[in-house]
Amino acid sequence: MKQIIKTSLFVVAVLCTLSLSANETAKKKVTTLEFKVSGVCQMCEKRIEEAALIKGVKLAQWDKKKQKIKVIYRPDKTDELSIHKAIAKAGHDTQKVKATDEAYQKLHDCCKYREGQAIH
Repeated sequence: MKQIIKTSLFVVAVLCTLSLSANETAKKKVTTLEFKVSGVCQMCEKRIEEAALIKGVKLAQWDKKKQKIKVIYRPDKTDELSIHKAIAKAGHDTQKVKATDEAYQKLHDCCKYREGQAIH
């Protein structure tokens, strides 16, 4: 009888450990997302990528020609809308959030994508 109780306790302990381990792994999953961000130059690229690197974002790469950013992030730490808002706060319009006029006006003159600046 004691052997059965010990074995049962051992099995329960192993199952609990596996469950906790699986839960931790699930929390650390990452999501990849790509969306439009307006900009025209290398200065824009640096600003956009830095703005996107909020807590939970592991990678941010903006493609000037495609006008898109690729972001890899942990959904348990941040969400898509927060990333859009952070980029817009830096002065760049995204697919979901438009930068305020005040934030846009702070951009360098060569970065004024709304005023017809060509990609350079």
